Amino acid sequence: MATVAPLVEACCDSVHTARESQAFGAGRIELCGPGDGGTTPSFGLIARCLQHVTLPVHVMIRPRAGDFVYADDEFDVMCADIVSAKSAGVHGVVVGPLCADGTVHEKQLAEFVALAGTLPVVFHRAFDRTADPLAALDSLLARGVKYVLTSGHAETALAGAEQLRAWQLRAGNALTILAGGSVRSESVRELVTRSGVLEVHARATDPLVVRDVVRALEIT
Repeated sequence: MATVAPLVEACCDSVHTARESQAFGAGRIELCGPGDGGTTPSFGLIARCLQHVTLPVHVMIRPRAGDFVYADDEFDVMCADIVSAKSAGVHGVVVGPLCADGTVHEKQLAEFVALAGTLPVVFHRAFDRTADPLAALDSLLARGVKYVLTSGHAETALAGAEQLRAWQLRAGNALTILAGGSVRSESVRELVTRSGVLEVHARATDPLVVRDVVRALEIT
């Protein structure tokens, strides 16, 4: 019996990389604007990407690079960006608000989830900056977050594979662990085997990375 390969989410920063990632077999797009780790893409980029790909598109909501502790003005901008992205027709939003002590900023997160409405909310790799990942995971579960992008609090997703497995068991069917962090073709099969994850996240600045990860995961 054939086994379904894990979904590959491609982190894209342009219409070109999104289109190429789709052609190479990605199952979903995370669309980001410029900056280290990605920021909120422009409305024009979101709209154009939605016109040119048929895959689900999750949009990064992050007003700047740097840390994940957001002032009131930044929070207001993020709320407006969620409303704008939702109106454009995106399929999910990606956020990661933290408090200065490394806990999840539950008040901000609750507002983001409420604004997203029926759209799934993803918590990005700010999760790997949390002081207590189990407490953070429980916070995400309590707020209805549907995905968390994480390397397992390790340098790479492969190094954190056992943690990823444990966290997925803790979350059950309520939340999907999305393995990210140096996901490459030469190690992704081992990552999936050791972690048991059903979805992985690969940066698509070079769409050939996505192509090779997809090919490595093809199982018959």
